[in-house]
Amino acid sequence: MSNTVLVLTLGLPLMLLLRVPLAFAVGLATIGALWTADIDMMIFAQRMVSGTQSFSLLAIPFFILAGDLMTAGGISRRLVGFADVLVRHRTGGLGMVAVLAAAFFAALSGSAPATTAAIGAIMIPEMEKRGYSRAFATALAVAGGIIGPMLPPSIPMVVWGVMSETSISDLFLAGIAPGILLALGLMVLCWNHARKHEIAAQPKATRAEVWAAFNAAKWALCGPIIVLGGIYGGIVTPTEAAIVAAAFAIILGFGVYRELTLQTIVPVTRGSLKTMTIVMFIIALANGFGWVMAFEQLPGKVTHTLDVFADTPMLYLLMVNLLLLVIGCVMDNLAAMIILASFLVPIGEQLGMDPVQFGAMVAINFTIGMATPPFGYTIFVGAAISGLRIGQIARPLMPMLGVMIGVLLLVAFVPPVTLTIVELLR
Repeated sequence: MSNTVLVLTLGLPLMLLLRVPLAFAVGLATIGALWTADIDMMIFAQRMVSGTQSFSLLAIPFFILAGDLMTAGGISRRLVGFADVLVRHRTGGLGMVAVLAAAFFAALSGSAPATTAAIGAIMIPEMEKRGYSRAFATALAVAGGIIGPMLPPSIPMVVWGVMSETSISDLFLAGIAPGILLALGLMVLCWNHARKHEIAAQPKATRAEVWAAFNAAKWALCGPIIVLGGIYGGIVTPTEAAIVAAAFAIILGFGVYRELTLQTIVPVTRGSLKTMTIVMFIIALANGFGWVMAFEQLPGKVTHTLDVFADTPMLYLLMVNLLLLVIGCVMDNLAAMIILASFLVPIGEQLGMDPVQFGAMVAINFTIGMATPPFGYTIFVGAAISGLRIGQIARPLMPMLGVMIGVLLLVAFVPPVTLTIVELLR
């Protein structure tokens, strides 16, 4: 193995262990590799600039902003209210409300942390009042957040589409069935938990209550129709749809629900800009990192190693998924996709998988990592909202992680799960 590859593959993990911020760790590892290989540093600067010159990347800051504005503007609370009147009378109904509300909100924000924050803040106290443990309610908010990056519009799907040059619209479609399957699986767990702990169902909503809840949430429910209908109707691109989503959130927050003010929108926008800046900085540095990996033919060397240990396509695919799950547990999902795209795309080609199916598999793998320590953003959000320790949340979260991995295996080994809707609407 060359000195350049050693610097690249050992330097980054070492700096992360030393708690060097991720973006700087990526940049320093790349500079070290270029210096070892005696390559002009100007290439790194060029790659940093070219890596951010993509129109599609504009979707990321606008979807982030849209999610934050929807939470601050009262949209999430109205979606929870509508979900409540639909399923609260079932066994485990209040847990199902949290899952259904997460799915509604996901179709607007596309962000796992935003979904967990929006739904958890409302549902955790309410579920605890109705007999659920605080730990289970928090774990459900964390798991419900994972629905966000699966259902369109999805920020991770946008990132993977840009980095791998795969159709973002097709990736959005590929996430619909997995997102629905995860939501159904979590609802089954809610039913089983309520039955086991004898948690009473709530009274069935009257027609008047259903109508009142629908009337309160009707404009929020129009959001997915406007955003996704615009994309698949050929009216707007995914990037333009992100701008539409942000504008829609502003209009609802200011003009319809009147919960956004000039005083509240400033800190919301500042928080969104901070998140967006971090993501774009990582993207810029990671493009240089990916170029060095490609220059040293590292993806080909890894696929050759996998060929040696995996003598069947099924075992090969299983090992790839295991590798991605482990990486997702120790690395931010967006950063992992950005850094490893040039490494992973050749693996997908080696497996002979459809690029859309492979992209959905990669995004879901890294998304699951958002619900696991040490880089699980949603579990940290859940802990912050509930006041519980990570260990207290982890135990009830385990069966939910089992459901996520089950959905992931279906995505990896059953192509129609991701490709049926894509082929129908292509």
